[in-house]
Amino acid sequence: MTPMLPDDPSPTSASHSAVALAEAPAVSPDLMRAAEAARPRPGFLRHLWLTVRRWVDVHTGEDELAKTHEAKVDWPRIMPFLGLHVACLTVYWVGFSWVALGVAVGLYAVRMFAITAFYHRYFSHRAYKTSRVAQFIFACIGNSSVQRGPLWWAAHHRHHHRFSDQEPDRHSPRQQGLLWSHMGWFSSESNFPTDYKSVQDLAKFPELMFLNRFDVLMPILLGTSCFFLGRVLNAMWPELHTSGLQMLVWGFCISTVAVAHATFTVNSLTHVFGVQDYDSKDDSRNSMLIALLTFGEGWHNNHHHYSASARQGFRWWQIDMSYYGLWVMSKLGIVWALKPVPAEVVAQARRQAPKPFGKRPRKP
Repeated sequence: MTPMLPDDPSPTSASHSAVALAEAPAVSPDLMRAAEAARPRPGFLRHLWLTVRRWVDVHTGEDELAKTHEAKVDWPRIMPFLGLHVACLTVYWVGFSWVALGVAVGLYAVRMFAITAFYHRYFSHRAYKTSRVAQFIFACIGNSSVQRGPLWWAAHHRHHHRFSDQEPDRHSPRQQGLLWSHMGWFSSESNFPTDYKSVQDLAKFPELMFLNRFDVLMPILLGTSCFFLGRVLNAMWPELHTSGLQMLVWGFCISTVAVAHATFTVNSLTHVFGVQDYDSKDDSRNSMLIALLTFGEGWHNNHHHYSASARQGFRWWQIDMSYYGLWVMSKLGIVWALKPVPAEVVAQARRQAPKPFGKRPRKP
């Protein structure tokens, strides 16, 4: 059967949107802070009620959030995410089994691939093409990793590339510090809404809009599935020594937290530690360790130098598991038109010693 293709987003493509937005003047941070200080704040109970509703429907009060520019942690909003970390500690009560560990590792791999190969290289950069069906399936898998919806993720990432390590960058260690760039930035009200103007090429798909709006559905579905998988395995093969709660903790909670923090290191650690092969005009670095953890995302300096490619490990020894997976999928006809790295881009590399944090690379 001929796959159903997403419409070619040429008039509103990711690249055209990025160029248009890059040319638009940035609003002064001082003006944003002044406007934030003058904005009346809702009472605690109303804020708490809105937060609970936003756990289910992210469009709740989105117009009000769009006016928020203050960068501080919204603790009620991130309670479910913090709860996942607390749930990991219950491993001492639910115990260990090899099958639970296997499910955790498997879900880590599948969801890391969905985040890196689809959320990042497809939705954010349009580095290849795929069918509308595959687009939705991997959006659901990526969404189950509790990293919000695909449009929210892509919008913030495109913003990051427009202002990498400059003052408007929302998760730059240079600008806001290491901890904020790792996980503080997405806990702020100011970064909660989705900038649909920067993802017009994706916003035309109603199924993606639905997934982005109700981004809690896939995590709940996966967590519930893990619980019942453990119950079924315990009933049918008790010699596996697993249970519903054990599978929930290992398969969902521990796996989700591991995927999250591995992904977050790309925003934080790869802008602090590693080697710069290219003068990308920012602090991005290459890190083999982070590349192994994130299936190729650790070649971050490569990516910031040339973000259009489906491949981030530019050299044969730069392991890029997400690209290998995409290559296999291209042979199966699931994806196609993988954008390569031009030879002249690879040739522009220059080896540098790691530089002190916060120092921009010197031109040779």
